[in-house]
Amino acid sequence: MPSREAPKLGGGSVALDASAFEAAFNMPLVHETVRAELNARRRGTASTKTRGEVSGGGAKPWRQKGTGRARAGSSRSPVWTGGGTVFGPTPRGYTVKVNRKARRAALRSALSLHAERESLAVVDVSVFEAPSAKHAARLLAEWGATAPTLVLLGAEEAAAGKSFRNLSKVDVMPVHDAGVADVVGAASLLVSESALPELVARAAGRTREEEE
Repeated sequence: MPSREAPKLGGGSVALDASAFEAAFNMPLVHETVRAELNARRRGTASTKTRGEVSGGGAKPWRQKGTGRARAGSSRSPVWTGGGTVFGPTPRGYTVKVNRKARRAALRSALSLHAERESLAVVDVSVFEAPSAKHAARLLAEWGATAPTLVLLGAEEAAAGKSFRNLSKVDVMPVHDAGVADVVGAASLLVSESALPELVARAAGRTREEEE
């Protein structure tokens, strides 16, 4: 079976590493990993006070009988304005643990899906000597990218990042920050030539030294 290739914007193609781009798609594993990543992004700071935490309510508002009103024992009751909240949210963590091998396998699944659908391309960002959104838009249009598009760049490719980040429905992020949720959520994936080896190393579980 021939190895998969990705088009290189501007002309040519790039052979894709089979260890990262030829895995079978594992839906349950991808779902588990995406759920864990999205949960980890939740701040979990929502907080309410119960009737034991709100102020006031030290004395019975009125006597039990003879007033013609419903009996009441405390102004902190949840049925009163300003009273406590029943079963309200409290600060908590939403982190779900997914082991390292499972995360890597999920990333391989997501990348392989893009390679199979031919929604993955590689770009040489050295053409961006200065930021140019017009040039970036032209490259995406010539490729025929489907929105939303995710652009993964290396650490030293700020000019290219500035070129793509203002385009509609285009997200730009460093390759080391991209998660499975980001890759799966993109209809088109554009990776710079310098970021591709790091992406492969992450998916295959190799270090940069081994990759080089």
